[in-house]
Amino acid sequence: MRGSPVIDHMGIAVSDLAASRAFYERALAPLGLRVLYGDDRSLAMGTDGADDFGLHAGGTPMTGLHVAFVASSTEAVDAFHAAALAAGGIDNGAPGYRPQYHRGYYGAFVIDPDGNNVEAVFHDWKAASRDATSGGARGDGDGRGGGGPTARPPR
Repeated sequence: MRGSPVIDHMGIAVSDLAASRAFYERALAPLGLRVLYGDDRSLAMGTDGADDFGLHAGGTPMTGLHVAFVASSTEAVDAFHAAALAAGGIDNGAPGYRPQYHRGYYGAFVIDPDGNNVEAVFHDWKAASRDATSGGARGDGDGRGGGGPTARPPR
């Protein structure tokens, strides 16, 4: 991993906690995240000792948010995408390298039940270094999806 995380944890308001829980439990399982605790109004997901992502009922649901979860490999990104689609997510960019972000950027995008853009990303620094020294870029528009127009908001 390059740099340090800048966000310790986050939570989003959802319109239907049960539906969002079902979606996120399935979608994030390939990334090693699970429900750590919760009740009928909120829950926290993450890994042991790290409740990084929360879902909260009530209030105005978040929509149009883009959140990217770290994946440990390209295979984990692929598994996230398949699991999220099986859980009812809408495809917003199939797994693949996104050299427009950086040469080793491998991501996949889905839309959650509230219309948020959820991503899994693996930063393949070895591929990026290899490509930089060889002059080639992996993932040059192979038809595996570019993330769509809402995949990554403009900076």
